[in-house]
Amino acid sequence: MSTKIGEILVKTGQLSPEQLEAAKENQKTQGGLLISHLIKVGGLNENEIASTISDQYGLEIVQLDELTIPADVLELIPQNLAQKHQLLPIVRKENAVTIAMIDPSNLVALNDIKFITGLEVNVVITTESALKGALERHFEVDSNLDQIIDDMGGTDDVEVVDTDDTVNLSELERQTEDAPVVKLVNAILLDAIKKGASDIHIEPYEKYFRVRFRIDGVLYEIMRPPLKLKNALTSRLKIMAELDIAERRLPQDGRIKLKIGSGKEMDFRVNVLPTLFGEKVVLRLLDKSNLQLDMMKLGFEASQLEYFKEAIYKPYGMVLVTGPTGSGKTTTLYSALAELNKIATNISTAEDPVEFNLPGINQAQMNDDIGYNFAAALRAFLRQDPDIVMVGEIRDFETAEIAVKASLTGHLVLSTLHTNDAPSSVNRLLNMGVEPFLVASSINLILAQRLARRVCSQCATPAEVHPDVLVGIGIPPEEAPHVKVIEGKGCPKCANTGYKGRIALYEVMPMWEELKDLVLNGANSTELKRQAIKMGMTTLRASALMRLKEGITTIEEVVRVTAPD
Repeated sequence: MSTKIGEILVKTGQLSPEQLEAAKENQKTQGGLLISHLIKVGGLNENEIASTISDQYGLEIVQLDELTIPADVLELIPQNLAQKHQLLPIVRKENAVTIAMIDPSNLVALNDIKFITGLEVNVVITTESALKGALERHFEVDSNLDQIIDDMGGTDDVEVVDTDDTVNLSELERQTEDAPVVKLVNAILLDAIKKGASDIHIEPYEKYFRVRFRIDGVLYEIMRPPLKLKNALTSRLKIMAELDIAERRLPQDGRIKLKIGSGKEMDFRVNVLPTLFGEKVVLRLLDKSNLQLDMMKLGFEASQLEYFKEAIYKPYGMVLVTGPTGSGKTTTLYSALAELNKIATNISTAEDPVEFNLPGINQAQMNDDIGYNFAAALRAFLRQDPDIVMVGEIRDFETAEIAVKASLTGHLVLSTLHTNDAPSSVNRLLNMGVEPFLVASSINLILAQRLARRVCSQCATPAEVHPDVLVGIGIPPEEAPHVKVIEGKGCPKCANTGYKGRIALYEVMPMWEELKDLVLNGANSTELKRQAIKMGMTTLRASALMRLKEGITTIEEVVRVTAPD
């Protein structure tokens, strides 16, 4: 990939030389197009980049959303080549073809197209997101699950499978190498990536077998493979994750690493759980290229970000991030670590599991089987001359006690808790057995978060809602008649769900002196919350209502992810 675009952006002042070098390094380790990494590293707007490239090369910008491309034009270029070079043929006139692409300095791509088509090549400019959407719309993707299932003989031939643990391993291994099973597993994994799923659930029941994807925090049923493939499909995944296919009575954990397209890597964290009718497999998709480490882009309000930064830049104390599984806690902590990761700072993390590798940070993977748990790791870290320590989760008194003591002896400790909101985290620590004076003196800040689905920008329309409904979810009666809310009608872009992507909601509670006094006096979480709101804390529900008024999310999402104040 040519670095010419990067040099142009440096020349125009949109990018610094250091950011260009960082983007090149990211491309080497993560694959993909350089321009994608330039956008992430530089925090650039892809429309502005397209405009700069258009000016520099004297090329037209096209809106691919509005184009219908004839089939004979699409057939000029093989799909794998279009995906590899990230381009799309859009018009053919006589002996010339017009190609929409992001980077016109990619001469290798242009030469390939010229050679394959035998036509002159004209170039127009588009943005990365528009091109990605157009490629998905116009090309058949290999992961056509319905077709694969049809090829296997459909899903009607349901048969009850013997659940006896005795199994012919050699026969099972032979089945897992069968082309239909391999093809189906690959198709499921690719389809999950294409649909932007965060998790894949493969679940056996008595008379059927289903696959569900979690997309934007909600599970959708995708397919029901033939029940007779249950053992073969599960075993294929276990082989890919290097697990023991003979062990069907105990849970197992593993990892699958896939290379997709132009060098992009995708990790799948695999957990296998024995259930009544077979093994349930859940895969968590870990896409490093989508990891957002820029704190400015996480969705904090200005005052919340100021509180959070102030807390993590203190030389000691604890910063706790709380919320249910899948609420983005890891992303928030990783973004804090990326902010703090300097040559002069020694950072160690204890994680279970390690989701992403962060250069310059010492990450330790927990292993309970040999007694290497959070408490053991924390003790070891404190003998490693640390400045900052991250503990994946405070689950018990032992871990909490060591973390609190570390925070009081000159170390910054970051960790997570599973509680409903920020104030109740204090009571959780007290219930574990930590003394009130230790809690009050050690905590810098507690942050609670949730992820709410965004309304699809393509099909968003005004919704008619009675003011009483808005008052019922927490909007003041005098404001309710003037609040305009929206909803998604459903379109191909959002797979007819009305939602596309998610927005983070935050409740940031610094440990103000007034709150410390309440903790020392044995106040409950309700009293802490009341005082924190008085001091200026924005609750999760208030944060969600702000997003509702801004037209980012819906009433249904506000009610689904936050509790009333």
